[in-house]
Amino acid sequence: MATATASVAPPSTSTSSVLLHRRLPSPAPTSAAFARLSGPPPRRARLLLQVALTNEVTSEADDVAAEEAAAAPKIGRRVRVTAPLRVYHVLKAPDLDIQGMEGVVKQYVCVWKGKRVTANLPFKVGFQLVVEGQPKPVRFFTHLREDEFELVDEE
Repeated sequence: MATATASVAPPSTSTSSVLLHRRLPSPAPTSAAFARLSGPPPRRARLLLQVALTNEVTSEADDVAAEEAAAAPKIGRRVRVTAPLRVYHVLKAPDLDIQGMEGVVKQYVCVWKGKRVTANLPFKVGFQLVVEGQPKPVRFFTHLREDEFELVDEE
């Protein structure tokens, strides 16, 4: 008789009652209800991902390699800062204007582990500053854009 009322009831009512029954089981379940609750766990849907390899992926890798190759000749070269820039992270010389200072390009940071990253200031340049009262020059790094420095000819 219970099955007859379940088949007559609309689907939304029977579905909600089943969900409510599964969430809040009765204190003394019947054997049919217990068998339904203690059965195998419900199957979960599996999502299959498919990746399509196209020429766009290889062309991006070629672009990254070309970008890195274009920046490689600048690494290790002496440069002079041409833009008026102030840096505040040097503790021995706060509010330091580095326009006209010379340094060495240490690294190009727009490519990391073969992937392109969005660095606003892609060239890491190392400087040495002689400070009064310090036995050694103070070394510091600053990140610069390509238009903020010029290459210095080493003679």
